[in-house]
Amino acid sequence: MDAPRKFEKPPARPSPQPPEGCLAVAIRVPVRIVVLVLVVPVRLVWDGLVVGGRFLYRTVLRPVGRAVFVWPWVALWRYVVVPLAKALGWLIHLLVLVPLGWLYRYVLTPVGHGLAWSARQIGSGLAWVYARVLTPVGHACAWVAGGVAAGVAWVVGGVAWIVGGLAAGVAWLGRYLLVVPAGWLYAWILTPIGHAVAWCGRGLLWLLSAIGTGIGVALYWAARILLVLPAVALWRWVLTPIGRVLVVVGREVRDALGHAWRIAGHISLAVGRALGTLFRWIFVEPVSWVYRTILTPVGHVVRDLVLRPVAEAGRAVGRVTRQVLTAARESARQARADFRRLVFGEPRQPEPVELREPMGDDTRTLGRSTTVLTKD
Repeated sequence: MDAPRKFEKPPARPSPQPPEGCLAVAIRVPVRIVVLVLVVPVRLVWDGLVVGGRFLYRTVLRPVGRAVFVWPWVALWRYVVVPLAKALGWLIHLLVLVPLGWLYRYVLTPVGHGLAWSARQIGSGLAWVYARVLTPVGHACAWVAGGVAAGVAWVVGGVAWIVGGLAAGVAWLGRYLLVVPAGWLYAWILTPIGHAVAWCGRGLLWLLSAIGTGIGVALYWAARILLVLPAVALWRWVLTPIGRVLVVVGREVRDALGHAWRIAGHISLAVGRALGTLFRWIFVEPVSWVYRTILTPVGHVVRDLVLRPVAEAGRAVGRVTRQVLTAARESARQARADFRRLVFGEPRQPEPVELREPMGDDTRTLGRSTTVLTKD
């Protein structure tokens, strides 16, 4: 007996399919038959176009695209842009960077050092002037300004006391002549009038809102009875059933198209394999058999019996021709040399020159200015 399997998951149960109505079952079979008949030629044409397009892309479009769009840009970048960029960089380095570096090193740096030294000297002078001149003068001005400010403050205080008394009198008069009568007028006259106007306005607004509410309710019920209820009835009893039928038909047509497209793919694959097998049997295998059994042995025989002897004979003729031409060139060179010797005679041989100092009486001495090379 086999050992019991452990840790084995139970097979997954398929999800329950929703129940289908009689309309879907009645529509499915004829729709799938019609769609299959219509889709199979389209799928065959589509697969043929795909195969032809792939062949055309591999053999024509890709090489032409590379030759037209890729290689010119590569050549332009490699042989035009890169050399121009290098030349431009060299010119910028030679005409801009080198002069700027020279200007910075030999002009701006000394000028900057001189300006910095001048600024330090000016700053030292300004600090001395601030400490020795401006500070004492500022202290003196501050003492004088303090005395003047104290006097002005005493005078301003007196004036403010006088002005304060006058302001208190004016305020007492303004209170009893203006503020008290104005408050009495607001409390006993303007406030009751404003309350009466506000009550009248609230009543008018209530009346207008009641009229508007009545008109709105009447329009609402009229629109509900004349528009909403017919629209709801149309949606519920006409459009909804039609929409459900159209949904079922559309779903079945979609499923039928997918099913037919897959079946047409299998049919197209089978047809393509059959055509490929037929093409191989009719053309490829006979051509291959002819190439293997007839052309290859004939080619070997022609190569061994004709081409190799002809090549050996050609090489031998070439060697003999080179030897004959070499001998002819040597004979012509010797004939020209003999003719020059007969007409112009033997060429004069150069005399050997003694490179070291002469011995004996012909040597150079201190009493004579001549040497072996300058004497006659």
